[in-house]
Amino acid sequence: MQKKTPSFVPPFTNHLQHEKSPYLLQHAHNPVDWYPWGEEAFARAKAENKPIFLSIGYATCHWCHVMEKESFEDQSVADLFNRDFVCIKVDREERPDIDQVYMDVCVRLTGSGGWPLSLFLTPDKKPFFAGTYIPKQTKMNRPGLIDYLPLVALRWKEQPERFRERAEQVIEALQSDLEAQTDHALPGVDIFAATTNQLQQRYDAEYGGFGDAPKFPAPHNLSYLLHRFRWTGDSRLLQMVEKTLSAMRLSGLYDQVGFGFHRYSTDRNWLVPHFEKMLYDQAGLAQVYLEGYQVTRDPLFARTAREIFTYVLRELTADKGGFYSAQDADSEGEEGKFYLWNVASINAILGDEDAAFFCELFNLSEEGNYLDESRREKTGQNILYLAERPGPSAKSNNRAPAEIERRIESCREKLSAARKLRTPPLTDDKILTAWNGMMISALAAGGRILNDQSYTVAAQKAAEFILTTVCSPDKKLLRRYREGEAAIDAFAEDYAFLAKGMLDLYRATFNPNHLKQGIDLAEQLAVRFMDPKSGLIFETPKENSELFVRPKNLFDTAHPSTNAITLQLFARLHLLTGKAVWKERSEALLTTLKPSLQSYPAGFTAALQGVALLLEPTREVVLVGDRKSASLTALIETTNQIFAPETSTILQNEAIAQLAPFTQQMAKQRTAVAYICQNNSCRPAVSDPNELAALLTTTP
Repeated sequence: MQKKTPSFVPPFTNHLQHEKSPYLLQHAHNPVDWYPWGEEAFARAKAENKPIFLSIGYATCHWCHVMEKESFEDQSVADLFNRDFVCIKVDREERPDIDQVYMDVCVRLTGSGGWPLSLFLTPDKKPFFAGTYIPKQTKMNRPGLIDYLPLVALRWKEQPERFRERAEQVIEALQSDLEAQTDHALPGVDIFAATTNQLQQRYDAEYGGFGDAPKFPAPHNLSYLLHRFRWTGDSRLLQMVEKTLSAMRLSGLYDQVGFGFHRYSTDRNWLVPHFEKMLYDQAGLAQVYLEGYQVTRDPLFARTAREIFTYVLRELTADKGGFYSAQDADSEGEEGKFYLWNVASINAILGDEDAAFFCELFNLSEEGNYLDESRREKTGQNILYLAERPGPSAKSNNRAPAEIERRIESCREKLSAARKLRTPPLTDDKILTAWNGMMISALAAGGRILNDQSYTVAAQKAAEFILTTVCSPDKKLLRRYREGEAAIDAFAEDYAFLAKGMLDLYRATFNPNHLKQGIDLAEQLAVRFMDPKSGLIFETPKENSELFVRPKNLFDTAHPSTNAITLQLFARLHLLTGKAVWKERSEALLTTLKPSLQSYPAGFTAALQGVALLLEPTREVVLVGDRKSASLTALIETTNQIFAPETSTILQNEAIAQLAPFTQQMAKQRTAVAYICQNNSCRPAVSDPNELAALLTTTP
């Protein structure tokens, strides 16, 4: 009888072992005695009068892995933590409220932030120290944990009141920052010129994008510029967008073999990415490539959106339809290892002739273009990128562009198959409501603009999954789903992004249920999260008081802020339904946001897309006709192909008449028609798609 191999028993197990978060589970067997955020940890800290060490990160964070390997897996560091502190781990993606409050602390105390986020708190959660990555050993006057932990512990025992006083000062400063200031007046349209000027000053004319290294894609900035080009006709704005979209697609920021975008570029010229892939980046970038395609008809932009969807549906989609959060930067303990290539491996996979063609086109060399992070030396490994579009290079090779494209695709498929044999990066398979809302919006836009129903179906499947499964028994929205468990009360961003997703899904399908679902979610957002004094949106509901402040998410970061999406949402609902309450809510939010917006408008480009719906002319297109008729289909397809963000489009029927009463008098005619309404009046009905296109191509 064959002996059973004994199962591996890890030497350490802490209080994270029963969590669902992949990030927390990564740390469940650290020798540090981690607790999840919760009353058990805080009760122990109070009972033993110990300060709290709070560590916030996420599963695909490279520097979180570095700090874990260097310190949290080290017994000598763990002994210091366990002796003098109560240690708490938080997944920032599960608990954006906790992350935002303590990130604001870090920025206030240090001038910057990032992950891992490291803080020391009093037993009642109040912060007295904040930082990001902390090395194990002291280096270059940067204190290491080995030296710092005993010092903090000693001073806490000797003079805890000094830490408590410092913490109170930090909290008072944060609370004063959150006090709303408003002059109860809307900003003027000059805010758009000010924003555009700031973006132009930050624009990198040589490589595209904004600022220096590290360089983030920031799709909401590009979308804003497309909106302003729509109104001003300033070709410089379109050129900024075209150059940036083209540069990112050809660069190392884009996975040239498996598709999808990495999180950001570590250099100015988009060559070396930080290799993790985030769902929200795929969603935002897919949408702006689609908008770019609508404006320019550049086939590369449409192709890029399709490839992003291919990646998401292949790698980040659960069987039930929800979308996973991210893929890690690291595999086998090395950042980027899954994505890098050397010339020998390309030769072995493609053969000499195709390898020579591919290496020349994608700039592979024997010495490589990827540097070892510690030694800053070339490793022989390469990041694939294109110096130019294949079309121009095809001419120099006396080959037709279509032939070059076929050859590239043949090589890419072979490399993709070979790469599947490598150890893949971790997929963070938790499903987050807000990020799913973003991808629902993107796929709905893809289905509509690219006339591909498979994208629309995927968006509908995800929406159904979130609305039926990621919710409590009383049908309140929840934040996270993983391994059969839906948990954590949803935050404002979950309601805002999902509601926007439902409006975008309505626009793609004209299913009135989607519009009603969007309205219901927006109503819950307003009732449960809106500050009755200021009109701004808190991230947590009013019944949630476990933090010392209720955070408000104002500035755009890697993706639009909650208040920006809420402003867009409320303004769009006013145009779609004609109901004044949505205009009142959006204007209340904007008047309070105004001082922050005016102080640095380039930090509010997503919000300004909502502001435009309040300050500039808008119009509504009401389609009337048999949904299955060819004449109505022709009108719908016409509206789908034109970039007209100031225009709301609705299909009149009995259900919609209840949601949008202003459509009730628009009766069906013998052929499908479109009513174009502006300033509370409508033009005579239009039935010719060409006439409709001419009207929509110009601004109101």
